[in-house]
Amino acid sequence: MQDEIKKFLAYNGKISVVCANTTEIVEEARNIHDLSPVATAAMGRILTMAVIMGSEMKGSKDKLTIQLKGDGPLGTIIVTANSCPKVKGAISNPQVDLPLNEDGKLDVGGAIGNAGYLNVIKDIGLKEPYVGICPLVSGEIAEDFAEYFSKSEQKNTAVALGVLVDKNGVRRAGGYIITPMPDATEEEISKVEQAIFKAGAISRMLDNNLTLEEIAKKITGDENIKIIEENGKLAYECDCSKEHMAEALATIGKDELNKIIEEDGEAELVCHFCNKKYHFNQRELFEILEEMDLR
Repeated sequence: MQDEIKKFLAYNGKISVVCANTTEIVEEARNIHDLSPVATAAMGRILTMAVIMGSEMKGSKDKLTIQLKGDGPLGTIIVTANSCPKVKGAISNPQVDLPLNEDGKLDVGGAIGNAGYLNVIKDIGLKEPYVGICPLVSGEIAEDFAEYFSKSEQKNTAVALGVLVDKNGVRRAGGYIITPMPDATEEEISKVEQAIFKAGAISRMLDNNLTLEEIAKKITGDENIKIIEENGKLAYECDCSKEHMAEALATIGKDELNKIIEEDGEAELVCHFCNKKYHFNQRELFEILEEMDLR
C-alpha cells in the first residue's frame, strides 16, 4: 500500500474529508534520524499532519512549517512541507524511550509533554507569512491540532493521526481530518461523530488494508462519498545543498569564520533534516570569506 493522500466530500458536499497514508514517509524519517519507537510515533504524527496541511496549499513555492515544543523529553520537533506535498523533519532528542502508557500504547503525550506550544507558519506568497500559535492541550498531537484549527483557523475539525510501530519499524502510519461546511446540519455532524467513534484507530484501519476511500466511508458513515482529489507523489525529501550550507556558514560572521580557518582549517556541517554531511576545506572557507567582503 503506497503513500497517498485523497480528498473527499461526504453528505452531498457538506462534509470535507482528507485522508492520508504516510507509512513510507514515516519509515524514512525513522531510518534517517534513528528514532526510538515513541519518537517515531510523535514525529510520524506531525509529518502526517504536514502532508495533509501541505496538500491544502496551492502555489508551487508555498511552504508550511510546523513547530511543536513541549516540556517533555523529546524537546522540539520541526517539520516543513510544500504543496506537492514533500516533507522533512528534525527532532531534538530522537532516542527518547519511555514505558508504555496505562493503555499499553506508546506514551507520545508523556514524551511531548502537555505544557508548551504548537506553532504553524504558512508562507503562501503574501507580504507576511501567516503565523498561528496555540498552547498544547495534551501532547498527543491530534488533539493539539484540533485545538489549533478551532482557535487559530476558526474551524471545528476532527483530527486523527496514528503510527503503528513494531520490531521491524513502521508498520502503518496515516491520518485524516474532517471539516463540516457551514451548511452541514446537526444531524449530519452527529452521524460523523458516531461513525468516527465506531471506526477506531486510523493506523488499525490501514493495518487491516482498508483503502483511503473505505476509511473515508467508515469515518463519515456515508457510502456515497465523492473523491475530489488524489495524490500519490508524497515523499520525505530534503532540499539541502552545499550552497545553502555555505550561506549558513556566512551567517556566523567574519571573526568566527576566521577563527575556524586558523584553528581547524576546515569545517563540517550536518543537515538536521536528513543528516547529510557537508565538508568545507580551507580554500572553500576562504572563498566564503571573500564572498562576504563583496556583499
